[in-house]
Amino acid sequence: MRRSTRFPVSDTEPLLFAAVDLGASSGRVMAGHVSGHGAGTLRLREAHRFTNRPVRTGGTLHWDILSLYAGVLDGLRAVGAAAGMPPLSVGIDGWAVDYGLLDASGALLGNPVHYRDTRTDGEAAKVASVLAPTVLYEATGLQYLPFNTLYQLTAAQGSPALGAASRLLLIPDLIAYWLTGEAGTELTNASTTQLIDPRTRDWSRSVADALGIDLALFAPLREPGDQAGRLLSGVLAETGLTGPVRVTTVGSHDTASAVAAVPAAGDRFAYVATGTWSLAGLELDAPVLTEESRRANFTNELGVDGTVRYLRNIMGLWLLQGCLRTWEAAGTPQRLDRLLREAADVPGLRSFVDADDPAFLPPGNMPRRIVDACRRSGRPAPEGPAEITRCVLDSLALAHRRAIEDARRLSGRAVDIVHLVGGGAHNELLCRLTADACGLPVVAGPAEAAALGNVLVQARAAGAVRGDLSDLRALLRGTAEFRRYEPAPGGADWDRAAALIAAEGARM
Repeated sequence: MRRSTRFPVSDTEPLLFAAVDLGASSGRVMAGHVSGHGAGTLRLREAHRFTNRPVRTGGTLHWDILSLYAGVLDGLRAVGAAAGMPPLSVGIDGWAVDYGLLDASGALLGNPVHYRDTRTDGEAAKVASVLAPTVLYEATGLQYLPFNTLYQLTAAQGSPALGAASRLLLIPDLIAYWLTGEAGTELTNASTTQLIDPRTRDWSRSVADALGIDLALFAPLREPGDQAGRLLSGVLAETGLTGPVRVTTVGSHDTASAVAAVPAAGDRFAYVATGTWSLAGLELDAPVLTEESRRANFTNELGVDGTVRYLRNIMGLWLLQGCLRTWEAAGTPQRLDRLLREAADVPGLRSFVDADDPAFLPPGNMPRRIVDACRRSGRPAPEGPAEITRCVLDSLALAHRRAIEDARRLSGRAVDIVHLVGGGAHNELLCRLTADACGLPVVAGPAEAAALGNVLVQARAAGAVRGDLSDLRALLRGTAEFRRYEPAPGGADWDRAAALIAAEGARM
């Protein structure tokens, strides 16, 4: 059940909220203006954007967390300066699974390790020797991903940092702690650790005990809408804001916030939250913990208002981002808008790969890996940036189709429409291909879904808007811009390509 702390609000003027949205490649601080009176208004403006660039040192890939925190402070300063007033509240969302360790004094014990670091290599096999995958899935409902927090913690056992730690905070909770001095563990993000039971929405103590993980390291669980504290006096001085300014717990896993901002009417919808990852699935009332669901690699993550995000993680636009980085490093940078126009003219489904192939997970020469994967499958190797880009987008559309079809089959939920939110909503070719692959209409937008969901949960906690998720989504439908893509007639080529990918996956 959602718990919230309401505080005084204006009956006439739109209220100002600050949404901190931390992505794997950049962070943003957004200013949200919300009024729930009359027809309701919702406006979102980017106040500050900053780079999130990982750093490798001593052979380990780290997040530059202090640089990110500085970006947050700069963003809060920009929100206040532009509005001439402080925000009523601040909310923080970000990526999942990674964490910072604090000692007994609250000091950070080193930069957080990046989930793409190799320290978790081989950990899944070690965990399986203690807890069978079937037992682990039944207890936590989380899909196998080699970098889940559980595997990070077993890999860190015996390390000096973990031995000295008194507190573990997931990344958005760490930022909130530095802003307020108060520690908590937000539930939607905690559900990505593989240590939460999605039925009880509490810790799975049997899993933690079996693997020697000390749950006392985690701060108390908090729900979206809970008060997380107030900005410290030092933070107010640093940002130029006048207090008090509250920090409100939101769906701190960015996908939880993004799904809260899916502008759906009714429950017969699927979603694809696109960015570095594509997260494709359904919003359910209860988890699906069957063996068939485990074998299909579906996850049961917790959402806003007691919901379950039943989805599959797909490699996402990481594939295209990796190609763009490789071409730039080689001295042949590509303009994305031109590249997408050229890719649209390439014949479809000539070359495609399994977007979930673990070979694509690490950083490196992505175009070469895509070409190699096509050759291994016996399909033509794409030549040049346009053909490689079309291969990537066809492959992502196929992965979206497979995830949505599997989610429908495993949950028994009917789907009439697909909502594609996040950065990929700007990619018209990806949206069109997803509609064609799924044979369903695709509604693209909002692109800033995570920030909008963040703001809406804050606004509801403040009393600026009222109701459940359907009411929040109705406000979105009346104020945000969307584009609808109808599937092209036919679809036999997509059926054949999907069957090939499924057959190849079954042989692995």
